[in-house]
Amino acid sequence: MFEISSIKGMIFDCYQTLVDIDTDESSFYTYDALSKWLRYHGVVIEADALKDSYHNKILEVMGRSQEPHPEVKVEDIFADICIENHVWDIHAKELGIEAAKLFRSSSLRKISVFQESLAILEKYRDIPKCIVSNGQRVFSEKELRYLGLYEHFDFILFSSDVGYKKPSTMMFEMALDRFGLDASAVISIGDTPENDIIPPQSLGMQAMHIHDAWGSLV
Repeated sequence: MFEISSIKGMIFDCYQTLVDIDTDESSFYTYDALSKWLRYHGVVIEADALKDSYHNKILEVMGRSQEPHPEVKVEDIFADICIENHVWDIHAKELGIEAAKLFRSSSLRKISVFQESLAILEKYRDIPKCIVSNGQRVFSEKELRYLGLYEHFDFILFSSDVGYKKPSTMMFEMALDRFGLDASAVISIGDTPENDIIPPQSLGMQAMHIHDAWGSLV
């Protein structure tokens, strides 16, 4: 039986747990906006070619990984695209970072905080908390900052930081090490059973779907 008094650490997923978000990375207009912006930074590639190159490079990088659940850094993907399509000297690393942020903003359709989740964070403000997310730090950290969520957490682990993603248990193990707590004293809260419930439970942690948390923890 779950008892909140036994919990000494809380792990949250990010998207659709804390953050209500809708993006469209398949839209032509997402790539068209980025293609037009890149021209002003010395990179010429049409929207359709940009879309194909982006997805193909992700598949290539993941295919080279030895991880069962590999992850990429999108800024590195865009940096490679810039290197291959530049027409004057560029700073590819910096341009890749800015291109990744513009790509995100171009694909974004809505973003807000689930108020029920915010209520949990505020109610249990004295319990150490972290985020374990299949996310890209290059823009996800900034989203958490401007939504006012970042300061609620002791640390945040993004899959882009480590090169693998959930359902791997490894980020949960990293979080336990950072907390310095036994698994049984930590609860994982998220929206996806195969990512946020089953992996932490396999380590001996408690776990709860975010909808159940809204009902029982607020």
